[in-house]
Amino acid sequence: MRTILVTGGAGYIGSHTVVELQNQNYSVVIADNLSNSNEKVIEAICQITGKKPDFIKADLSDQSECKKVFDTFPQIEAVINFAAYKAVGESCEKPLDYYKNNLGILLNVLQQMKERGIKYFVQSSSCTVYGEPEVLPVRESSPIQQATSPYGNTKQMAEDILRFTAMAKQVKAIALRYFNPVGAHESALIGELPNGVPNNLMPFITQTAAGIRKQLTVFGNDYPTPDGTCIRDFIHVVDLAKAHVVAINRFFENKNKADFEYFNIGTGRGYSVLELINSFEKTIGVKLNYTIGSRRQGDITQIWADTTVSEQELGWKAEMDIDQMTLSAWKWQQHLDKTPF
Repeated sequence: MRTILVTGGAGYIGSHTVVELQNQNYSVVIADNLSNSNEKVIEAICQITGKKPDFIKADLSDQSECKKVFDTFPQIEAVINFAAYKAVGESCEKPLDYYKNNLGILLNVLQQMKERGIKYFVQSSSCTVYGEPEVLPVRESSPIQQATSPYGNTKQMAEDILRFTAMAKQVKAIALRYFNPVGAHESALIGELPNGVPNNLMPFITQTAAGIRKQLTVFGNDYPTPDGTCIRDFIHVVDLAKAHVVAINRFFENKNKADFEYFNIGTGRGYSVLELINSFEKTIGVKLNYTIGSRRQGDITQIWADTTVSEQELGWKAEMDIDQMTLSAWKWQQHLDKTPF
């Protein structure tokens, strides 16, 4: 069995990816500092797959702790990197924290890989690398605009680091530029589990419906879109997780066509914030208490993917629709209400 290190593997996307990796008979090591996740997720993964991944608590932004991970698990053959701060709004308030953490982790991991001859690396990138796009849908060939947030800028810089490291023949890397993951595993045993007040839309919706939050605020309804709210390419987290397995397989099957590749991972369809709320209300059968607030710093107006390249090159395509996303998110919230983490 090939062993994959999944940094940030106890987090939202990371935990779903671990499930899909184990379902494909990979052995998984999770390294996570649990700053925005919960160790109980490891047991939930075991319940789903019947296999418990190895886990080590580590702050990978610390060089010595990062080294310890690789020392403890010398069998690691590839890395999928999810370890990063991820809130657009917070990054505008704490830019230095985001640069230090997100880029520091990447550099430390790549250094350890270089020293040990580990070549394969999948980066959790983001559609934020495109900035505010001039033409929609965005393609991999679309120009990279100036980032609208430090978070987005760290994703741009991470890709630059990987491109030059690959040019030096020190790594083979794939950056998955994904759009807006929502939903939860069909078992309802894992899902998005933010600590404190959620930064992402979907958990705020479900927590409002569950009565945990009094009201949801929609950040702006004066954007130049059909209903005035921002438009995003929402993708089910399980579809997204499966794309990471395809990327890892691409390395081991020698299908990569360049030492650094990047792919859009979305559905190819844009939905507005209000459309997502309407789907939730229709699917769940509840009326959501929400209000319209002012725009949030760092948010772009609208973005959705052209997924042609990822479909043709990776053989991957998103399968689940928006109603499946909202329903699975609600089932996860109901599970949390009964069995809180």
